[in-house]
Amino acid sequence: MQNYTGYSNQTTSAFISKPLNDRFLAVQILVGVFLYLNCLMIFTFLKNEAFRTDTRYVLFAQMLFMDSALMVLTDLALMGIYFRCPIPVISCCVFSMIMDWLAIGTPFTLMAMCLERYVAICMPLRHGDISTPRTRRMGLLSIWLISTLMPVFTLISLLCLVPSSFFLSSTLCTVEMMIVQSWQHNARNILLLVYFIGMFSATIFSYVKIMKAARAASSQNKSSTNKGLRTVILHAFQLLLCLIRFICPFIEMAVIQIDFLIYVDLRYFNFVMFLIAPRCLSPLIYGLRDEKFFIVLRNHAFFGLYTFISPLCIKVKSSRVRTSSAGHDWK
Repeated sequence: MQNYTGYSNQTTSAFISKPLNDRFLAVQILVGVFLYLNCLMIFTFLKNEAFRTDTRYVLFAQMLFMDSALMVLTDLALMGIYFRCPIPVISCCVFSMIMDWLAIGTPFTLMAMCLERYVAICMPLRHGDISTPRTRRMGLLSIWLISTLMPVFTLISLLCLVPSSFFLSSTLCTVEMMIVQSWQHNARNILLLVYFIGMFSATIFSYVKIMKAARAASSQNKSSTNKGLRTVILHAFQLLLCLIRFICPFIEMAVIQIDFLIYVDLRYFNFVMFLIAPRCLSPLIYGLRDEKFFIVLRNHAFFGLYTFISPLCIKVKSSRVRTSSAGHDWK
């Protein structure tokens, strides 16, 4: 227990170090920009009934919600550590469980989005029968329930290992605070390996099936099939970044034994690259690439003025063309 407690304390001191001032501000800017973009997309989804009845948009909205909530909670935890604000251990446990829950939910949602694209492209005639409101509810509920296995296991194991007085103290909140024995790490590692195999197998299966459909598709359907194939590839890349985050603590524990300064840099890199960056990719990969969603999003981004400005620009441009052609005729 002492080894893992020491690791948690060193993790805390890594984020309190003075050289992280610029990095701390960079994280705040990154989180602020993409949190605004995510909230704008969630608002766009909620304001349009057509999106709320389409499975791919429902899954996308759930991923945006999970990503936004995780970015907020992670940023609050980072600020608490940076400004040395201890909180009760009970609150930290709840905080850490929710972050763990949301972090695991995003990869599962990505896997479900890949499978939805597989059904839509490879089984278009059955897509309407498979993608029903009842199926959507069952799928969303399954994602939330499976995602709870890791945080529930971590909490139960912590309750069995520490005395009750432990929960009456205060601490600078980190997720590692709940890991006090090496077997907890090993058990989590096994569960994460099962997650990894299951999610990546489903993603590769979807990719192979869609790739076969793209080769067999006619010229009319080839463009939409190729777009679906590119979407699955991007989802696989985003899923890989999400899953790498789960092995980062093991790499950091090995590096901290070698050089603490390298550990500080690695800790910051892992935090941005494998926790924040995948959540920033969601609106870029799926939201802005979808033409129908992007048109409605653009209208909301300009507070409804874009539908007024766009026809006006077209009218002005056409009047200039008429004036120019009239002048050419006069000459």
